[in-house]
Amino acid sequence: MKKHWNEIQPIDHYTVGTNGILQEYDRKIITFLYQPLIGSVCYSLYMSLWGEVEENRLWSTHSTHYHLMNVLSVNLQEVYEARMKLEGIGLLKAYEKKENEDRSFLYELQPPLTPQEFFHDGMLNVYLYRKIGRSHYLRLKKFFTDQSVDKQQHVNITRSFQDVFTSEQINFLHHDANMDSETKSGEQYMKYGKNDGLPLDDIDFDFQLLLAGLSESMVPRKAFTTNVKETVLKLSYLYGIDPLQMKNIVLSSLDADDTIDIELLRKTARDWYGVQTGDQLPDLTTRIATNAPVKSDKPLTKEEELIEYLETTSPKDVLSDISNGGAPSKSDLQAVEEVLMSQKLPIGVMNVLVQYVLLKTDMKLTKGYMEKIASHWSRKKVTTASEAMELAKKEHKQYLEWAEGKKENKTNRRRKPIRTEKLPEWFQEGENEKGNDSSLDGYDFEAEKKKLEEELKNFRK
Repeated sequence: MKKHWNEIQPIDHYTVGTNGILQEYDRKIITFLYQPLIGSVCYSLYMSLWGEVEENRLWSTHSTHYHLMNVLSVNLQEVYEARMKLEGIGLLKAYEKKENEDRSFLYELQPPLTPQEFFHDGMLNVYLYRKIGRSHYLRLKKFFTDQSVDKQQHVNITRSFQDVFTSEQINFLHHDANMDSETKSGEQYMKYGKNDGLPLDDIDFDFQLLLAGLSESMVPRKAFTTNVKETVLKLSYLYGIDPLQMKNIVLSSLDADDTIDIELLRKTARDWYGVQTGDQLPDLTTRIATNAPVKSDKPLTKEEELIEYLETTSPKDVLSDISNGGAPSKSDLQAVEEVLMSQKLPIGVMNVLVQYVLLKTDMKLTKGYMEKIASHWSRKKVTTASEAMELAKKEHKQYLEWAEGKKENKTNRRRKPIRTEKLPEWFQEGENEKGNDSSLDGYDFEAEKKKLEEELKNFRK
């Protein structure tokens, strides 16, 4: 899987839309039926995106992913993983647009399945049953059902349109009404949407192998309707059934007319799985976790820990961690956001810049100085935290002159001797490799080393 920072950046804009008007009842379905499967962060992302669409509207104004990180109080990786879960479970469709170096997204929220569709889905209901247990599952089923009324005992006395209304003579008004009812280019009528179900594909299941095996048993291809194919895909994924095993299950589900009975197909698959696993239900897990970087037996160096932290944490949390958990000031957040948006720096690069500037200027976040370095990094096309670190080491003397030059312009005094600078530990390591650089002899490396060692203990994993 690609790294999340290759897929989205905090500066990337997005617009939220809905596939039809979402209703309050949809919120209950997502809260009680979907949330146990997708988790709280994913649920919060859906609700936050929904909140951006005004009532009785279908599309929102644009925002940035940096806004989402702040609203949800999560890092960029968590936003990306939550988005993928929503896509996988059928609650979100994502569209990407690239123009030169700019990238934007359309996020179209999908309405959930109806309670009847969910409880008869064949996959989602099984995962929910396994997740919450039989007792709570039956409570939810009762919550989403009501007693039915037998209308067969009654006579339908509803009157038709013609029984109630009469029509006057229609002339040119008929034409004008039809013409005026047409939508203009770029417009659409409000409507209620419908969920298309789980977005399954047949990449992991060889239908041709299944059909080839069934042809020997004279099972007609027309028996595989769209509904049957979808059910076969769901069952193969749910229970881990390969095409050869599925062949026998399908054969056991044929009726006298060589039609595949879907309910019997599902029951046969359940029975097969019960024999294989001892009647244990399958559990829903995400592929995201399996694609995470494999942990090496060799422990990460402090610089590797720092790079991982900087690449996956929001600038807001970096500021908070440097302040030992204290909330960043409004002015600091505004300065970071303005530089982030204007220079379009990746999150890891922005975090290196924040740490570098803070530790170099006695923990004062000077916007002008930060913006000047950011502009330089943007022109250099720096895209990762490690690249930003290397460039900071290489250009440190130049950045120091910029800082001292600003002071001289403000005070109109001659340049004072360079004061002792605080530098990040990653900078120290790079300079130690150079060996004899007399310009760095005065830096308080030991004090900074102790500070960052203490800071790393508080870093988020």
